[in-house]
Amino acid sequence: MSLSTLLGRIDHEWTTRKKIFDLPNARIWRPDPDIDLSFEFLGRKCATPVGPAAGPQTQMAQNIVLAWLGGSRLFELKTVQVIDDLEIARPCIDMQTIGYNIEFSQELSVARSLSEYVKASMIIEMLRQWEPLRDFIGDDPGAHVLDMSVGYDLAGIKSEKVSGFIRGMLDASVEIESLRPEIGGAFAEFANFDFRTCVANTLTLSAFHGCPPEELESITKHLIDDHELDVVVKLNPTLLGYDTVSTIINDELGYTDVALEREAFDADLQFDAGVELINELNAYAKDRGRKFGIKLTNTLVVHNTKMWIPDETVYLSGAPLHVVASALLDALADALPGRLAIPGHDGDVMVSFSAGITKDNLADAIAMGVNPTTICADLLKPGGYGRLAPMLRGFTKEIASSGQSDIARWRAVRQTEAEAAGFPSSVKQHVANIRGEGIGPYHVTGNEKLPRSVEHELEMFGCVACNFCVTVCPNDAFFNIRSLDGMEGRQQYLLFAELCNSCGNCMTFCPEQGDPAEIKPRLFLERDVYNDRDGQGFLVQNGVIIESRADSSDADLVQRLIASESGNPLATA
Repeated sequence: MSLSTLLGRIDHEWTTRKKIFDLPNARIWRPDPDIDLSFEFLGRKCATPVGPAAGPQTQMAQNIVLAWLGGSRLFELKTVQVIDDLEIARPCIDMQTIGYNIEFSQELSVARSLSEYVKASMIIEMLRQWEPLRDFIGDDPGAHVLDMSVGYDLAGIKSEKVSGFIRGMLDASVEIESLRPEIGGAFAEFANFDFRTCVANTLTLSAFHGCPPEELESITKHLIDDHELDVVVKLNPTLLGYDTVSTIINDELGYTDVALEREAFDADLQFDAGVELINELNAYAKDRGRKFGIKLTNTLVVHNTKMWIPDETVYLSGAPLHVVASALLDALADALPGRLAIPGHDGDVMVSFSAGITKDNLADAIAMGVNPTTICADLLKPGGYGRLAPMLRGFTKEIASSGQSDIARWRAVRQTEAEAAGFPSSVKQHVANIRGEGIGPYHVTGNEKLPRSVEHELEMFGCVACNFCVTVCPNDAFFNIRSLDGMEGRQQYLLFAELCNSCGNCMTFCPEQGDPAEIKPRLFLERDVYNDRDGQGFLVQNGVIIESRADSSDADLVQRLIASESGNPLATA
């Protein structure tokens, strides 16, 4: 969506519903002035230690804005690569129990990705200053960092397409000026705002499974030398070794249906080489005045036994990956004494973490010393971005109850408690717990319950009105409108077709039988997209349906719904 449309929606939804992109004001994060949740990401201050991982929540502007409203302050942007016309099978996300996906990089062109990230940065800067939000975000919502992510090989990253993207993020002045004329309406006061032109100057490198260590080394050094970036290298869980990962997932956690691919482990970076690589790249960065970190972990490549997703190979995330990633951190800490920036080691290699983070394990994960914890799978469950603020409120209470007022002092208390319990570090204590007495939330028995369902075929109009399609969609493609008199159900659900990538997540959680993204009214705002897609749809301009692929009676109902609801997002679309 254009910047002008997004800003119009923000104003209209806030004025009429006290929501922004369907996020209710009760789920907007307001910091506690007495508790400091800030941390440093490669030397840059972030006001909270959570944010979305590179994935479906960081691909488009409204996704990033929603995460910011929920309290995220570190955003690992969707990975950009030189091949930007990917054909990805659908559905591409499976969150029925634990997580699987086949979506591994941006689905937009590189140029469009740059535009989306700059739009997001501009909107966040405006919302920080926007008076109507002041009582909900506080006088100072805190610093945030947008972290670039690129992949997957040196040739692609050195290409003009990807190099140009990096330069555009480092200096977005041209993109900002091209977007500035779209700022108007309730945001007219920001038409001449001095937006920051450096949208991002850190980068998390995502290497594809099987990337050799010399390639990882060359890419990282290229990013440090040619683009003067501080770099985080994302490591794969295969680093822990086939036997150990199999023992954890198949034996200890009981996921006997998760079929590991031994060849993926054999082809990937090996543990000893990984340790050597971390030492080499950290020294290289320090010699050039730059900062270096690692991220644990990428998703885990496994054989597709469910076939919910139509690919032979899928990538596992969620609860079992949390145990694997934590065990890998423990192993790396032993192999790199005094090198990692975690309690009990106090080194200078920052550790970022992304693996099955939930409200229940957030505090234990941060106690390990990771900066930050990024989240994907949990935000794909009912509640979506609205799960962030309660997560942060719970963490705030955890720190306050310890008698501390910031993360650093609280971590020191947790480290002392770990030592008193006989553990050399809070990392070892957490790993011992989740592989022992605390294994329940990670075991298959704690993750085998399917989403609830009812024996009823989903229809275009009328449903159980659970609102799940709205909250589980990472792209904010769904919205609801009050039913017309005589219609079944309190709410009707419609879809912004341009924002939907058919990931399948709404179908997973819809209690009724069918795909909401195909069955609910699909509203198109761009004729080119409307002409390019098949199936039912309604082309809308200025709130009026000008063309449709549906029965005239359905088109009439959709038009009446659009016209009836003063608070519906189409009023400004």
